[in-house]
Amino acid sequence: MVVHEISSFEKFKSISKVNKIVVVDFYATWCAPCKAISPLFEKFSEDPTFSGIYFAKVDVDAVPQIAQEYRIRAMPTFLSFKDEEKFGEVVGANPRNVEKLVTDALATL
Repeated sequence: MVVHEISSFEKFKSISKVNKIVVVDFYATWCAPCKAISPLFEKFSEDPTFSGIYFAKVDVDAVPQIAQEYRIRAMPTFLSFKDEEKFGEVVGANPRNVEKLVTDALATL
């Protein structure tokens, strides 16, 4: 699987409806920590272990409506959703915490 770039609020809502588990990386193009953690997030998306998870990215500057809806205040912020409901959050580029968020998401399948 790949990390899907979300370009609109409508697209975000539709992927949440069609996919049971969604993990989202909220980032900004100018954010150095975002760039540093991005390869790890992509690695998780390509790991067959996590094939039941839909991985997405949202550029908070390009789609501010989504960032406002989920009160994103720092980048990167990672959110996990199950059946359209938020159930996990990691603020910052901490590899261990991001990995735990993804493995916790997998455990809910």
